[in-house]
Amino acid sequence: MKWRGWEKVPLEIQKTGGSAGTRTIDAIAPLIISASRSTDIPAFYGRWFMERLNAGYVKWKSPFGGAPVYVSFRNTRLIVFWSKNPAPFLPYLDALDAAGLRYYFLFTLNDYDAEMYEPRVPPCEERIATFIRLSERIGKGRVVWRFDPLVLSDSITVEDLLARAQRIGDRIAPYTERMVFSFVDIEKYAKVRRNLQRQGFSDAREFSEAEVDAFCTGLQALTRTWNLSVTACSEQRDLTRYGIGRGQCISYDLISREFADDPVLAGFLHPKEQQTLSGTPAGRDPSRRLKDPGQRNTCRCIVSKDIGQYSTCMHLCAYCYANSSASEVLRRYTAHAADEDAGIYRDSITD
Repeated sequence: MKWRGWEKVPLEIQKTGGSAGTRTIDAIAPLIISASRSTDIPAFYGRWFMERLNAGYVKWKSPFGGAPVYVSFRNTRLIVFWSKNPAPFLPYLDALDAAGLRYYFLFTLNDYDAEMYEPRVPPCEERIATFIRLSERIGKGRVVWRFDPLVLSDSITVEDLLARAQRIGDRIAPYTERMVFSFVDIEKYAKVRRNLQRQGFSDAREFSEAEVDAFCTGLQALTRTWNLSVTACSEQRDLTRYGIGRGQCISYDLISREFADDPVLAGFLHPKEQQTLSGTPAGRDPSRRLKDPGQRNTCRCIVSKDIGQYSTCMHLCAYCYANSSASEVLRRYTAHAADEDAGIYRDSITD
């Protein structure tokens, strides 16, 4: 790989097919692990994650086919957790600290309780309490609020979304420094449209340009009191006139600031060959050198290795792009839970 820390390393794994002994394979060994855009590991797979961390590797399968990829934790310095309910994972934080691992959370906190777009997440009030508890435990710079995605419907207006954002933001603004939001993409993704229709939400829709303007104008007024950095995730529109930047969830700036004492991460983000006496050349964004090629062009996240699997998230959100169907998720999760009850923690979530 072209990024330092992604070199192939030898990895010893158990032979398959009933054969005894081990075999050695090549694995990638990234510095930054994403856990995960594809499923809520902290909510549903925390024990599995910790067991795989102790084993030293995980196997990842592309949702688009191809050979599995083995990911070694040998070089891992930072884990970025994505979750709507990290409460079940909080007891494992001490073990991560003891292992010397760095981490932060992208905490998606919406209020679609009335509509049941997110049928298996805890009530909004409970999630707000979890957000505050997590922030008090790890620091507000390491908990990012995602208000994501923004969905309109026959019963949800721009004014409704702004009111819901205000109710949440007024409570959690003292416990974070960043807010990230995104506008739902329905027409671009057939799976999203199909999932919404299956669950009876055919009236869910995207924003018009006028509604984008109204939401961003209202959000700008709210953020003056919250004093948060606000960015839009994977957004082509230029929203800087509202004080809204381009989102970067796995963030060069956040990692640079929060984990500045880690020399390995610092060397990855700021290699000596790119440092000059005059600093960063005018007009150049140093994070673009680390753009994650596995994400869409509008995503500004720096490179990481995601270890989640599609069709495994039990939140069963109506707008989800990662779940094919509720029945497939339930089948996979039931098999995983049976393994876990038996003390079996397989190489990947879906093995």
